[in-house]
Amino acid sequence: MTHTSTPAEAPPVALRQDAELIAGVVAAAGRGMVDRETVAEVVALCAVAGEHLLVVGPPGTAKSEAVRRVAGQLGGRYFEYLLGRFTEPNELFGPVDLRSLREGRVEFETAGMLPEADVAFLDEVFLGSTAVLNTLLGLLNERVFRRGGTVLASPLRVCVGAANHLPEDPALAAFADRFLARVFVDPVADARLEELLEAGRRPAPAPVTSLLGGATDPDDRLGALDRLAAAARDCELDGVTPLLASALRRLRAAGVPVGDRRAVRSQRLVAAAAVLDGRTVATARDLWVLPLIASTADTQALARDTLGDLIGKAANQSLTHAAEELSRSSAARAERLTRTGAALLADHRGLPEGRDSRLRLEAALREIDAGFAPADLPAALAGIRAELVTAVAPS
Repeated sequence: MTHTSTPAEAPPVALRQDAELIAGVVAAAGRGMVDRETVAEVVALCAVAGEHLLVVGPPGTAKSEAVRRVAGQLGGRYFEYLLGRFTEPNELFGPVDLRSLREGRVEFETAGMLPEADVAFLDEVFLGSTAVLNTLLGLLNERVFRRGGTVLASPLRVCVGAANHLPEDPALAAFADRFLARVFVDPVADARLEELLEAGRRPAPAPVTSLLGGATDPDDRLGALDRLAAAARDCELDGVTPLLASALRRLRAAGVPVGDRRAVRSQRLVAAAAVLDGRTVATARDLWVLPLIASTADTQALARDTLGDLIGKAANQSLTHAAEELSRSSAARAERLTRTGAALLADHRGLPEGRDSRLRLEAALREIDAGFAPADLPAALAGIRAELVTAVAPS
């Protein structure tokens, strides 16, 4: 199922279609969740970049639910496990194959286990034993599972580790460094509790539909992800390299620790952001990903402030919430409001006339007017605003 197409084989139109499909997957995963859209979007970003993600936050903040929904929308093989001090390697990687053992070979049965997963979620990842973490480290780094006589190429697109807090043990900190991107979550704010309660009563979202209105095959969704990942590997980065180097120097000077490995691999996130925006050439528009490589919530905030002028115009058509949260740019806000408004209008047209649907449209209209003066409205957002005004006008 792995695709090896390159941007030369896949014209930009096809690339944009794949990006739009993954944007739909992520939007569907985030629908009905409150303030967790960024987690879902960064999972997709890391899957395209070929990197792993660490989500840090208190228990009960829907970390696993966000990842589970993305995996469910992609339709791939999903593996989830809660690690503890006494978790055995076999619980993650599979038991010994008894038939091979009787023949004198130590091999493992990996069917349905982590080595054969497309997306994995490991809760309390730092509680794993040394044996678990050592084996996991090789799998994360190389996408190859080696244990006993078993050597298996893993299809793992992204592994998401979760923890309540960052480890203080230097050995565990070195392991944590293998998770390039980090997202820090807090409980939903008091002001959005009504929204949270309402969302908790809704059923889980149905599988994403294609632009033609029919359900897409899971292979199409994973295929789109793989084609985007291939395009990201070939993404043109030369033009943005001086800006990226300048940004990394500024982060280090501001006291944000960025080691050489994280500096080099940050390019993968930049390239992934570009292709998810429908482009094969990275630009300053894609540098909003850089705060993700900061190791703590405090240094992420510092990174945003330090790079404010560089990422002040950043945005992304597919990852609208993440780009806005990490860049705080008006361009990213416009992209998010455009996509959100279009989705609300589509939902409204498919529902009987009702107060709840109308209230959501009015709320979106108020947010647009609060964020942009009429003269500053981008064309796409102005069009959405006009449709919202028509939709809420008394009939």
